[in-house]
Amino acid sequence: MAWAVLIVSGVLEAGWALSLKASEGFTRPWPSAAFVVLLAFSMLGLGWALRTLPVGVAYAVWTGIGAAVTATVGMAVLGEVVSVGKILSLVLIVAGIVGLHVFGAEPAQPVGTVVE
Repeated sequence: MAWAVLIVSGVLEAGWALSLKASEGFTRPWPSAAFVVLLAFSMLGLGWALRTLPVGVAYAVWTGIGAAVTATVGMAVLGEVVSVGKILSLVLIVAGIVGLHVFGAEPAQPVGTVVE
């Protein structure tokens, strides 16, 4: 369940980033309000997920999802430049997120413990 909440929170992170852009420096009230609401729910979800997930893995996944979704929407909807390099970079971010999910599920070992 923590992973599902973390993924939703990462998408909400993209939402608040896009709302921040749309707020034009907090001069537009509705995008500014959306920014505050999405930011609050994104942080609440991240905080909830951190109750059971390791902070390094959870934070990296949260920011990776937010960055990947924000960049994708920027290119697909907001007219930002699309390039092979950007798409390759997004693929690498997604691969990193998947890797952190797969390898981040391992239980933490106390310092000084030898793993066989």
